[in-house]
Amino acid sequence: MITMGAQCLDQVEVLVTEPGQLQEMLDDAEATLRRIAARQRSAGIVVTRHNHRRYTLALSDTVPFGETREQYLP
Repeated sequence: MITMGAQCLDQVEVLVTEPGQLQEMLDDAEATLRRIAARQRSAGIVVTRHNHRRYTLALSDTVPFGETREQYLP
């Protein structure tokens, strides 16, 4: 399941129910945010792994435009 931030699409949450779908779901979420970032040309994307089933992808001014960075929460 993919859920998106409420009023402004600046964050996407990916909840994995089938492990085999993880990469496709992350790719789809990243592509969605890349389209939005391309219009703004001012933010990159941060992918956060909360656990093996939950990920968030968000636009971030701390990441250069066109780049994606990953982080893992303990």
